[in-house]
Amino acid sequence: MNATLTLDPAAQRQLFLDAHTAYSFTDSPITDEQVRAVYDLFKHAPTSMNMQPLRMVLVRGAEARERLVGHMADGNQAKTAGAPLVAVLAADIDFHNEMHRTFPVFPGAREMFVEDEAAREETAVRNAFLQVAYFILGVRAAGLAAGPMTGMDALGIEKEFFQDGRHRVLAVVTIGHPGKNAFRDRLPRLSYEDVVTTV
Repeated sequence: MNATLTLDPAAQRQLFLDAHTAYSFTDSPITDEQVRAVYDLFKHAPTSMNMQPLRMVLVRGAEARERLVGHMADGNQAKTAGAPLVAVLAADIDFHNEMHRTFPVFPGAREMFVEDEAAREETAVRNAFLQVAYFILGVRAAGLAAGPMTGMDALGIEKEFFQDGRHRVLAVVTIGHPGKNAFRDRLPRLSYEDVVTTV
């Protein structure tokens, strides 16, 4: 616990210190209202030019879940099949078409991204990954556990769930209330001195 932080110690524990990736969940369902509350919290976190490129598909149905599981790495299939809710998180590479709404302070924002699709895709992925992290913290803030995964056939998932070809799948996140033996021991973290350099 860090007393220099203004964040309440209980919130520090819930969001970071006691939170772990979940590997099993109870059968308790996760409602659309809970997911909306998570979204309405994390949507306020920053992205470049407020572009908000993250898009999400909630996988609930048995047939859709089976299609998703088939594209997950072997070690992630059981977790994906057994969670109450699974979110597929992707970057919309046509995010610029919403910038008249998301960045109205600069009417020319959309046109900045029209010509260079490769650059637009790169910035979409970079900023959507920020939003993936915010989403995980939002799930934790709701008192739920998250199991983020990137071990998957992302192209296969894109073809299943984003058939327009305009999205890049970044992560799959299982969501629920932690079940029996849901968590593993915390693995080592690098120290401040390992990570931070002052110049």
